[in-house]
Amino acid sequence: MSLDALAATPLAMPADAASALPKATPEQRTRIKDAAQAFESQLLSLMMKPMFEGISSSGPFGGGAGEETYRSFLLDAFAKQTAKAGGLGIAQPVMTEMLKLQGLQ
Repeated sequence: MSLDALAATPLAMPADAASALPKATPEQRTRIKDAAQAFESQLLSLMMKPMFEGISSSGPFGGGAGEETYRSFLLDAFAKQTAKAGGLGIAQPVMTEMLKLQGLQ
């Protein structure tokens, strides 16, 4: 197949084929939505990590090995709440693709 023919080939599924896919059950949809939201949360946590690497906290209520140890838990909590509130908007497209990959609509 030539490069021009490949470029002209649509990547999207034809409308009649998409309507023939079985619908996801509410349980499947919930599990997939949770997985997509967890993916976005993990991505957000990884993106936030460099923001806190250069911060040194000293004083009577900060710093020490405890803060360094538990900072990742704080970042995970920030990321989960951010994703739950809408996040970057990645969860919905990821969910849609996960449904397509499983042959569901």
